[in-house]
Amino acid sequence: MAKLTKKQKEAVTKIDRSKLYSVDEASQLVKDITNVKFDASVDLAVRLGVDPRKANQMVRGVVTLPHGTGKDVKVLALVTPDKEEEAKAAGADYVGLDEYLQKIKDGWTDVDVIITMPSVMGKLGPLGRVLGPRGLMPNPKTGTVTMDVAKAVEEVKAGKIDFRVDKTGIVHAAIGKASFSADKIAGNANELLQTILKLKPTAAKGVYIKSIYLSSTMSPSIPVDPKAV
Repeated sequence: MAKLTKKQKEAVTKIDRSKLYSVDEASQLVKDITNVKFDASVDLAVRLGVDPRKANQMVRGVVTLPHGTGKDVKVLALVTPDKEEEAKAAGADYVGLDEYLQKIKDGWTDVDVIITMPSVMGKLGPLGRVLGPRGLMPNPKTGTVTMDVAKAVEEVKAGKIDFRVDKTGIVHAAIGKASFSADKIAGNANELLQTILKLKPTAAKGVYIKSIYLSSTMSPSIPVDPKAV
């Protein structure tokens, strides 16, 4: 096991392991224990009482964080020529079609989100092996396959993220930066948690939200009281 640095040991001592914190308390504490020299990401991990192997217990959704992610999201719009100006005006970083399909085929994936149109999805199918593992394959359920390309680009740029429960039953999501105020971190955390609550599968029995942890890059995790949500 790796040894903790002096700063990491100091951060650990600030967390009361016998306590479950409220979202507001945890949001302030995560700022207090973050001492890296860069603007660390703030992450939320929520363990759910579901069995992701069963289709009727899969939890997946989208949420627009009220205070954004703090990250400059690189968006690729794979669109037909008649939609190019619309995508550019909305703020897409890369716009085009065949030339970018070829770049992806050659291994280029230097983007965070890909937005496209229903008519283009057929061309994207063969690239599933490249895009799928990286979480880049557009999906109608997350709003990244749409005819309203401008709206989709604007929403992603404003802080819209998609999330899904992993095979261990945990939802991981980046909800901001350590430079955010505690109020903004709490606001984003609560928005995601309320969205997850609304998506509770009817087939899920027993306790739905089992545990919640808030952390930043390289910081220890802070336990949040699920009942406070």
